[in-house]
Amino acid sequence: MTHADPAQFPATIVSARALSQRVPTADGTLAILSEVDFVVKAGETLAITGASGSGKSTLLGLLAGLDHPSSGDVVLLGQRINALDEDARARLRAGRVGFVFQSFQLLPALTAFENVLLPLELAACDDAAERARRWLDRVGLASRAGHTPRQLSGGEQQRVAIARAFATDPEIVFADEPTGNLDAETGARIIDLLFELNASARTTLILVTHDDALASRCQRRLHLVAGRAREVEAA
Repeated sequence: MTHADPAQFPATIVSARALSQRVPTADGTLAILSEVDFVVKAGETLAITGASGSGKSTLLGLLAGLDHPSSGDVVLLGQRINALDEDARARLRAGRVGFVFQSFQLLPALTAFENVLLPLELAACDDAAERARRWLDRVGLASRAGHTPRQLSGGEQQRVAIARAFATDPEIVFADEPTGNLDAETGARIIDLLFELNASARTTLILVTHDDALASRCQRRLHLVAGRAREVEAA
């Protein structure tokens, strides 16, 4: 009997097992997430969808190690992150995990160039300045490198955020409603840019969205209803 070579199969980048998140309220315990299970392999794109309040952003935060679950496990990049302290989780993410947020989360006192440069310096990249300039050029903002966030439009700020997320050549990028603060036309351009860069870098991408156009670009879709997850066929 011939066995397949395990090296031929993509590695697991992140997995959730019996993942639950509960919070106390005046009326008792509220279950935000209940027994969520799934696996994401290297290079996959996954959209997490659901109504407002369904737990989408909570799940993303747990997968990235930004929050701690009430029960269950998250394994990110081969490590059970809910068993790590905050500093260890930060070290695991450094240079290996990128983030794109709805509200951009750029540092207001820094220029576009400096915002992209910062994670490269934190990851101790030898060619940090060169890479920051190259990534700003890739998102079409080389001429705006010296501008601060308040001097940039919403679409330009999100392009800086995308450059920052991909600049360290991460193994996974988490995006939380990346088009949520943009008009439809600008959002469509950001979607195209995000998936173009992701395909080029062959990065694993997990995003939260209520935008069907954005979710339909992903290979897989995980839909949350009342804290429970089910995988649905991609549109």
